[in-house]
Amino acid sequence: MTTAVRESGRDKIFLICNYIYVWLAFILVAYPIIYMLSASISDPKFVGSGEMWLWPKGITFEGYQRVFQDKSIWSGYANTILYTGVGTAINLIVTLPAAYALSRKDFLGRNFFMGMFMVTMFFGGGLVPTYLLVKELGMVNTMWAIVIPSAASIWNIIVSRTFFQTSIPKELQEAAQIDGCTNLRLFVKIILPLSMPIIAVMALFYGVGNWNSYFSALIYLNDSAKYPLQLVLRQILVLQEMSAQAGGVMDAATASALNNKAQIAALVKYAVIIVATVPVIAVYPFLQRYFVQGVMIGSVKG
Repeated sequence: MTTAVRESGRDKIFLICNYIYVWLAFILVAYPIIYMLSASISDPKFVGSGEMWLWPKGITFEGYQRVFQDKSIWSGYANTILYTGVGTAINLIVTLPAAYALSRKDFLGRNFFMGMFMVTMFFGGGLVPTYLLVKELGMVNTMWAIVIPSAASIWNIIVSRTFFQTSIPKELQEAAQIDGCTNLRLFVKIILPLSMPIIAVMALFYGVGNWNSYFSALIYLNDSAKYPLQLVLRQILVLQEMSAQAGGVMDAATASALNNKAQIAALVKYAVIIVATVPVIAVYPFLQRYFVQGVMIGSVKG
């Protein structure tokens, strides 16, 4: 027969404080999402005046209609998907073998290479030398200028290396080598299938980073047809700001026309933000289990 453990007064206070904290954290996280969803289907005049602060007001789907009709947005969407897919694949191809090699104690000079990698975490070449290098390699205004310079993250290599060191039994590798398994076959056939948690974590980290990236495209791309979705959204924001600033120095008719354009830009802006965010939100629940497991193994145990 079991007896229930009675909670003391301090335990109850602690529990109440936890609930309050969790609810406050939930509100802080949920409010921006609800606001963006509501603003994307609300009349821009209510959003701009502050009358719409939580739930939709003056419901309209014109923003989404314009998004689906705008070729530049669809082009940016396609470019972002391409850059994210190719970039994440390159990131994984570079990060995982490097991390596994550095996790092997029989890898000659691994401490030297690890030290050289870590130097790059604190010192960089700078924007101008990097641009000149990319230009000399002939990658300006191409997809490769977006995905090659950011092919690897040293922090992600360290996390992956820690995972390989703590989660892959050394005896398994020795047994495979005794059976005549080559290092490449060992990595592909044995190590990778056992490393799905860290692969999922790295894919999520790199995927989200590539999806949200805009600075490299802003620096290296000149053709608007190659712009990712984030730069298209930036253009919409710039148009809205310029229209708002120009309205004060023009006649009433022109100012009214610009104001209408600014309202439409604001409506499209919120719709594009939702459209750009949904894929990441949709993918995350499927990777959450691997994400938590991989981060805990790769960082805490190390």
